[in-house]
Amino acid sequence: MSRIKLLGAFAALSLLAGCVTGYNIDAAKEVQPGNVSAFNAGLVKEYRDLTTFEADKMYDWPDADLFARKALAAANGETVLPEELANWDLPVDKIDEMAKYRAELVSLLDAGARTRVPDDAARAQGRFDCWVEQQEENHQPDDIAACKNDFLAALEKLKVTPAPMAPDRFTVYFDFDRSNIRPDAQAVLNDVVAAAKKEGVSEFSLTGHADRAGPPDYNLRLSIKRAESVRDYLVGKGFMPQNISVAGRGEADPAVPTADGVREQANRRVEIIFQ
Repeated sequence: MSRIKLLGAFAALSLLAGCVTGYNIDAAKEVQPGNVSAFNAGLVKEYRDLTTFEADKMYDWPDADLFARKALAAANGETVLPEELANWDLPVDKIDEMAKYRAELVSLLDAGARTRVPDDAARAQGRFDCWVEQQEENHQPDDIAACKNDFLAALEKLKVTPAPMAPDRFTVYFDFDRSNIRPDAQAVLNDVVAAAKKEGVSEFSLTGHADRAGPPDYNLRLSIKRAESVRDYLVGKGFMPQNISVAGRGEADPAVPTADGVREQANRRVEIIFQ
């Protein structure tokens, strides 16, 4: 990422032999998935390849380290999500297009693509992150186009694969310090509504969560507000509020364990269970 690359470059020159960055990169180049899902195994390959390319071909240590950490997390069975655009210095005229495609990707992943077509889903996520990284640098048009085109081709495969039978558990995600329903969450909630009506479900359990950025008491209140936003959406679709239980866990039950103060998209969520 450009805003840290100068710092990363100096760190790489002076500390590469023993620094955490160098360790992550070396480990990721050799990592093999453990007892993980097929989707996570696919992510390991995607991020391992990106790590090797950025380190050995581009000498871009910060971004190589980013992809290395994602490869290692996937190999460990952790939830790894597509890059958040707010963390990157992208050209202003590209942000809307990329945000639209990220929302579409996340919606398809949450709708079951991770288990339905794990290899294509992993390819789509890896190539999206590649596109983000290349687009931020914005000086190698051929590499930008290659990542983007590979992503779009994989994304199309997620769309045309028939959907499985509806699950009884869904997850929607939220922006940092927000409880409003964003477009990708709305798409998942529409799937919840369709599945519930098809299965004759009228009762739901909603549990809100937060990441560890902010005080614990604030995060508890925020997690409840997120669950209440989902409840209000379902009520707006015709479900009875007395049939929807709402709870908040704050930062106490993370999907991805982090240090205190760390922002993590996977932890800003509401889990929906059919009763």
